[in-house]
Amino acid sequence: MTDQPTPPQAGQPFPAFALPDAQGHTHALTDYAGKYVVLYVYPKDDTPGCTKEACDFRDNAALKVLGAAILGVSADDAGSHASFAEKYSLPFPLLSDDGAAFLRQVGSYGTKNMYGKVTEGIKRQTFLIAPDGTLVKSWLAVKVDGHADHVAAAIEKHRAQETA
Repeated sequence: MTDQPTPPQAGQPFPAFALPDAQGHTHALTDYAGKYVVLYVYPKDDTPGCTKEACDFRDNAALKVLGAAILGVSADDAGSHASFAEKYSLPFPLLSDDGAAFLRQVGSYGTKNMYGKVTEGIKRQTFLIAPDGTLVKSWLAVKVDGHADHVAAAIEKHRAQETA
């Protein structure tokens, strides 16, 4: 198994990225300066858990009100992302990390244990990035049910602390 990189830590600048979406447009963290960014990492387009997670982010009213930018990222290619986004009317970009270089950098690719079976692959994780580009919070072992609500609550809590 591979060495496990240390995930970014809260309060530190989040690593820069520039990844393409299904239409070939490159999205960089700097494109979202001034906004909260929810960068969620998921294993595979159009699988049951990944579909539920994407639809929960799509439907979460609090995240919409908060104006958070939602970006999904996996190692799937543009064609897979395009059909997944179209099938479920996903209103946010799905980014492709071909070869998983960025995912490895942030600790979202590596050894994982599913039902006692140890494998290498993409870990379901979410990173909440503040408007200034620093990491607010990370979820390194996401449970899909209620996750979008937890992310919205973390944004609200961070905003309250910033204005206190």
